[in-house]
Amino acid sequence: VFLFNFFTSREGGKSAYEPPFEVLDDLAVAIPSSRSNGWQPHEVRQLAGKAGSVRLPARFQIVTESWNRVVAVPYIVNMPEKDRVLMLVGCDYPHRAFVLTSDDHGATWTDPRPARVGKDGKPSIGMGTALAYLGKGKLMFYESGGLAVGPPSRWFSSDYGKTWGNPVPIAVSSDKMAWHIWDPPLVERHPKTGKVTRLAETGYRQSGTSSSASVRFSGDQGRTWKKSIQVPQWRGANEVYLFRAGNGHLLAACRTDVPRRLKGKTLDHYEGLGVSISRDDGLTWSPVKKIYDYGRHHQSLVLMPNKDIVMTYVVRLGYVDDKDGFPQFGIEAVVSHDHGVNWDLDHRYLLHVWPGKRKGETYWWPSSQSTSSTLLPDGSILTAFGTGYRIRAGKDSPQAPRDVGLVKWRLNTRPVNADRSVRDASFDSDRRNVFDPKS
Repeated sequence: VFLFNFFTSREGGKSAYEPPFEVLDDLAVAIPSSRSNGWQPHEVRQLAGKAGSVRLPARFQIVTESWNRVVAVPYIVNMPEKDRVLMLVGCDYPHRAFVLTSDDHGATWTDPRPARVGKDGKPSIGMGTALAYLGKGKLMFYESGGLAVGPPSRWFSSDYGKTWGNPVPIAVSSDKMAWHIWDPPLVERHPKTGKVTRLAETGYRQSGTSSSASVRFSGDQGRTWKKSIQVPQWRGANEVYLFRAGNGHLLAACRTDVPRRLKGKTLDHYEGLGVSISRDDGLTWSPVKKIYDYGRHHQSLVLMPNKDIVMTYVVRLGYVDDKDGFPQFGIEAVVSHDHGVNWDLDHRYLLHVWPGKRKGETYWWPSSQSTSSTLLPDGSILTAFGTGYRIRAGKDSPQAPRDVGLVKWRLNTRPVNADRSVRDASFDSDRRNVFDPKS
């Protein structure tokens, strides 16, 4: 019950999901009715203002469609020593952590296996988040607990995710407050040896509708942590994704609280997205510069070879309703060419868009939930996301099958126009936050 309530209230339904892939009419993707057979043809759109949009060939699949169960909150990491991708997901209610791997860059996957098995031989209860790869076969993820489950813990693997063990409890913050984790830690390595030198992770706390986030560091690959530092600039932020930019600065991509001007809106889909920057290795941070005021978050960042930064995120609010009056949801990506200071919002990418076949108070059940992206050896980006596309009007409930989608795509390398009307608009304006994906 604890985990179910957390999932459906704190995340407003940290449940994000999508109906049959009727993306834009001319971008419809054929999804097999019974099971996923690997990649399906797909198109990603890059916006270009009045010039229309650039259509880019991509690949798409619903990895979990044949499972016919709740599958949520995917995290993926690339393990270069084996050229293998590992995915962590939460299955069923209450959530249980499962892992699966791909040796062909996401085209096909192993059967899912529980990360942990209890004394009864059944998968252990506990939602897995914050998956991180430490190198040389070592991984770590955070498992949330519950009143009947036990305290939250970190679990470790030293064999590329085949087995998990050696758990350590999640320490509370320096002022004895709960340490809630969603995003993976930043893994820092020695530039010459590649040895892990430091992990940095963020945690957040909530009081009513207000959040604040902190940061702390580990020098022993996540088993012990130094005192946490509450960041004043992160008051009003909860999930914070840490990232090392190409110029050496640290970025914090922050999910921001529901705007004050939307007071009374309790659904967490009204939370937004912003960026804070540290120029002293994480000791001090700039104020959060909002990118979107509401409706977009669950961010994941990738560094490209040319040092551009690609950020994927969910769109839970901000798309206009479709022609039948149903809400629309999606997964987008935006690029920074200056180490995270500015973002090219006018030329962002629509990775996937779908209508939710529900209206009324539970319109959000089919929405998007979480993104996790990684750069593949061939220069393409693999983006995983959660989706409730099978949830429709009527008797369907949050326990209806939920799924994990994958998009394999590439950035456009050709020049587009110089439009910056969205970037120049106020962060809280309709020009910035409201969009018709079929325009």
